Amino acid sequence: MTDGPGGGFGGFGGAPGAPNDSVRALVDLVMAATVRIHGPERGYAPGEPGGSFLGSGFFIAPSWVLTCAHVAMRGEGREVTVVFETGPTSGLTSVTGTVVAALPEAAATTVGAGAGAGAGMGTGGRGGWPAPDLALVRLRRPVEHACVYVAERPASFFAGGMVLYSGWTEVGGRIKRLTGRCTVQGTVGGWADADEQMRLGGDVLPPGISGGPTVDLARGEVVGVLKSQLVGAMGGTSISIDRLRSLPVPPAMAGAESDDDYQAVCHAHDRYHADQHASRVAAGPTWADVQDGLGAGAGRALSPQQRITLLGRLAELPPPVSTHSLLDLLARLPGMRGGDRYPAPRGWRDGLGALYGTQTHGDEAALRLVLSYCMSVLAAERPYVTPSTARAEENLWEWVNGIADDRLPRDFRQEIFLLWAAARRRTDREQRRASPAYGERPREGERPFVLLELEPRGWERDSYDWRVGVARHTGEVVPVGEDSRGTPGQALPVRLGPSLTEAFRRCDEPDNPAVLQVAVVRARLGLAVDGWRLAPDEPPLGAVRPVLVRPSDQEPPPTEDEAREHRARWERALTVAVRAEILDCEEGLRIPVPAEEHLRSLAYETVPVLCRYADRSDAETGAPGAPGDAGAAGETAAGLARLVRGGFHIALLRRGKDRPEIVCADFHRRAVATVAEAGTADRLPYTVLELRRGVWAGRTETFWSDGVALFYDDPARPLPGFGQLLEAP
Repeated sequence: MTDGPGGGFGGFGGAPGAPNDSVRALVDLVMAATVRIHGPERGYAPGEPGGSFLGSGFFIAPSWVLTCAHVAMRGEGREVTVVFETGPTSGLTSVTGTVVAALPEAAATTVGAGAGAGAGMGTGGRGGWPAPDLALVRLRRPVEHACVYVAERPASFFAGGMVLYSGWTEVGGRIKRLTGRCTVQGTVGGWADADEQMRLGGDVLPPGISGGPTVDLARGEVVGVLKSQLVGAMGGTSISIDRLRSLPVPPAMAGAESDDDYQAVCHAHDRYHADQHASRVAAGPTWADVQDGLGAGAGRALSPQQRITLLGRLAELPPPVSTHSLLDLLARLPGMRGGDRYPAPRGWRDGLGALYGTQTHGDEAALRLVLSYCMSVLAAERPYVTPSTARAEENLWEWVNGIADDRLPRDFRQEIFLLWAAARRRTDREQRRASPAYGERPREGERPFVLLELEPRGWERDSYDWRVGVARHTGEVVPVGEDSRGTPGQALPVRLGPSLTEAFRRCDEPDNPAVLQVAVVRARLGLAVDGWRLAPDEPPLGAVRPVLVRPSDQEPPPTEDEAREHRARWERALTVAVRAEILDCEEGLRIPVPAEEHLRSLAYETVPVLCRYADRSDAETGAPGAPGDAGAAGETAAGLARLVRGGFHIALLRRGKDRPEIVCADFHRRAVATVAEAGTADRLPYTVLELRRGVWAGRTETFWSDGVALFYDDPARPLPGFGQLLEAP
């Protein structure tokens, strides 16, 4: 423990083999950027402990503070006071800040529900904020301050061992700095779980240090944010810094860096450290100098100084168009593996960090991969262009060319020169999109979609196991999240929220959200996933993106002739105008779905409509239906099964409360007209999306479609086999 950045560090050991001078310099840099968070100033002195002290945080970029949500959201009206000192004689500086983002935005409904392995370490008692429990604070006026260096590597590459922590706490009636070290003892949570936290042990974590940085002592970079303490024991938990990637994505393509808080913070961070490294007047060692002294560059393609320079040049460019476009860029790199780890990369610095997981043979191969990545960045599509973009591209090329000239053979230098020449000729956004540096962009129809598989637990009423994955056109499903402990039906939107949000981020393009396919047993196809809201202030899923349902309990495989007919029916519906046919309702009365022989005689472009799908017992909750309704329930299931066996992979289902006495002529007319207006079957998901948006917006002409589900079981994109979603990529 110290009273200031210049306090004694006697006995404070670092990573094994690290020079003590470098460890001491690292501690100084960390403490200079560590702040304390208070409530809004109301006439008290910042140095007084009082009730205004909320916890700790740190400057992640100029004018930006990262802390815990359970610390920052205890301010008034999202306003806090940030107090810091940059040196032993600098004195305290106090500045007002605004919480611009919190993950999540609200605390858990039960006390301590989000505290992980222990209690939050703010000053107000037990923490009830679910993971990731992060908050970004933006200062309201410019001040000079230091910033930490944040790792660009995913948390899965942190080898563990010893970490340094820093924060503020009350000691003897005064608020003082505190540093210490802990050992990493494992994790809490799964490999793809938004709640995953690093378990720390070996030291007491006192109240007040929640939100402080956790620093890898071997590499000299911040890898986490202190979240909680073990009650009555030593140690606590830390949230990985890469969970910041789950900050909300702007709904439309960014037109400026400031439109996306994540990109704004990361770019400002990287430019700050590049400027510090390049400065001839900066006093004292920089983070790059300290990392070099710790030996952090050993066995890596780039030295700490080269890495910081590269990140600074990447930060001068507009960010990637989307996470999906960045993942596609990484996948096309020669020899690249494992770019879509959880959470997926979002910015250029994250893409660089993703390269660290690829096994390469020798330093030359690793450097080739880094420079190939840079060439892909130079050729990439831009969400926007500023007057400085062309100069930023030239700066990055000059850096790449200089490194290649010094360390790589002529054939590679010639290759990247040709790539640079081609990139300079492509100034139009569509040209860049169509001509990546390596490989080819996915063709139409090859875009990934999000697959949600729900498995009812037959022995527990209204309870589900679930899996979320990203389904690629190759048939591979990359797992994102899963839970086999049973989730109550009413809790599914909240529990699935982080995994679905991550999966959507991997697949969405600006103004073009990805499809969500929901696979569930036929008895539960009426589950209204399209009505879920992942956050209170968001529209329902069905008003944001196409939400389709498909059966997870498949019929016995068809014969060869039947399979041929099914394929022909599907392909016909994709190439000619489809037409709707009401199959279970006539003049307002329910009728059985025709026999399979009759169904097979219908035109291949027919889209069945089940008007009376709602006339059944409530399969979603297990509640009994209306009196005399049992036969309707059985006929609904049997009728849908006949449709599937008859070769139909698309149908409109009218869900909702049973309506035996409702006149449905208007629904029939509008359903037939809507299907005809869609054109081909592949446009129906987007036609239904527009109807749901209309219902959400209150457009009365769309109200007839309220409760409609689109059954869409694409035979070209079959569901994975049992357990395939659980296989690691």
